[in-house]
Amino acid sequence: MNTQTSIQMMQSMKLTGMADAYQAITQMPLDKQPHSHECIATIIDAEQQHRRFKRSNMYIRLSKLRYQANIKDISYQPSRNLNQQTIAALADCSYILRAHNIIVTGATGCGKSFITCALGYQACLLGYRTLYFNMNRFCELIAVAKLDGTLIKWINRLQKAKLIILDDFGLQPITHQVKITLLQILEDRYGRSSIIICSQLPKQKWYDYFDEPTLADAILDRITANCTSIQLKGDSLRKRS
Repeated sequence: MNTQTSIQMMQSMKLTGMADAYQAITQMPLDKQPHSHECIATIIDAEQQHRRFKRSNMYIRLSKLRYQANIKDISYQPSRNLNQQTIAALADCSYILRAHNIIVTGATGCGKSFITCALGYQACLLGYRTLYFNMNRFCELIAVAKLDGTLIKWINRLQKAKLIILDDFGLQPITHQVKITLLQILEDRYGRSSIIICSQLPKQKWYDYFDEPTLADAILDRITANCTSIQLKGDSLRKRS
């Protein structure tokens, strides 16, 4: 079997990373080409890296993140009350493995959504399925799923995501159905996966926001039991642009 045939067979088997790496090796000078065992290790590693890259890109696309944000672009100006060590500790996404939650609060325009999207993007890069929802959209999806009888199926699909981001939490009143559904989602995720909540509403006002003491206790207990809180300060970043 000649080299080109081997490459074509790899491609037909959808071993694209392996095929590209093998083709690159064959184009090297003979005295620079790795020995057989090194060649095998190289093309296997190339295939693994290629699959990781494809998976990350798919997760980024499906996450529907609001911003194309990257952790390295986060600003740590003293006025923001944002600790660089805190973000660095979250960058390896070990909080997802620990089923740890994150709450980001602050005034409008202070960069809450950018930070949460940067954390979501990082999670996708590291191979964690992530879903982003603006709270208005989240409520709409619940209402539609309830009407057409697919709410349970929709909730079950959310379990596949290791990280869920809820943005603009607390901007508008939510129905009893949304509260019940949120509680169910949190219960399903408790101890298994993570959620990031981004809100203009200070955390101490969330209990009153739910306006149903029993549900408020249950929901907040599942959010805050294992939680990192980031409270941003300072003027709106939009005013500077």
